[in-house]
Amino acid sequence: MPRRQSDEEGPDGGMQVITRAAAILGALAEPDGGRSLAQLAAQTGLPKTTVHRICTALEQVGYVQTDRSGRRELGPSLLRLAVLGRRDLIAVLQPAIERLSTELNETVDLGVLDGGEVLFVAQHAAPQRALMAIARVGAHFPAYTLASGKALLAQLPRDDVLRRLPRRLEPALGGEPRTRERLLHELDDVRATGLAFEREEMRHGICAIAVGVGDVDGRAASVAVPMPASRFEESEAQVAARLLDLRDTIEMRLRGA
Repeated sequence: MPRRQSDEEGPDGGMQVITRAAAILGALAEPDGGRSLAQLAAQTGLPKTTVHRICTALEQVGYVQTDRSGRRELGPSLLRLAVLGRRDLIAVLQPAIERLSTELNETVDLGVLDGGEVLFVAQHAAPQRALMAIARVGAHFPAYTLASGKALLAQLPRDDVLRRLPRRLEPALGGEPRTRERLLHELDDVRATGLAFEREEMRHGICAIAVGVGDVDGRAASVAVPMPASRFEESEAQVAARLLDLRDTIEMRLRGA
């Protein structure tokens, strides 16, 4: 008896597999981390057997990995693809963020723009802190909600910024409304000062300062120092000054000055 052809093997099967894989990767890219197979199935509306089959294939190429608890999360190969076009910039910044983290004794994040979101591609955790602010490498967050995202959006033309923003911006944690116009004014301030701020807008008790660093080819990354609000006020001036120094040093190096 001939084997019955599955949907994934039909005329449009290749496109269907890609669409399903994209849905799974999109679920794994959300800010709150990994997912079990059951959670992925519920979130994507796909059968659990299909999710398992696609995740297995994605794991073979390093786009998905399984943690110790059996939850799936984004794998290292996918992150390498995301930063491939920025590899020179990232290579220069990586040791710089490690030095800055050690000097400030704070976590330092490295992010890039992925559409209208920030993708965290590297991080150096605070060497000696019991209370730290950490975002998972590989996580995506709406760019307009983070200091990292504002630093990156400020490097783009206004029309490009608007294309990357949703029509309606979600309010900040305290319920304060966000509007596109207000964000554009804030980005003007970021361009003028070089500094982007986040003051408990997305995460309770977490503040951050960030700068954007660009090279001669227009590639950009953000360097951000997130920290608990309890340390932010006393550290803000020092962290801001060090971030600006780092930006200037890196950009001079990249431009051959």
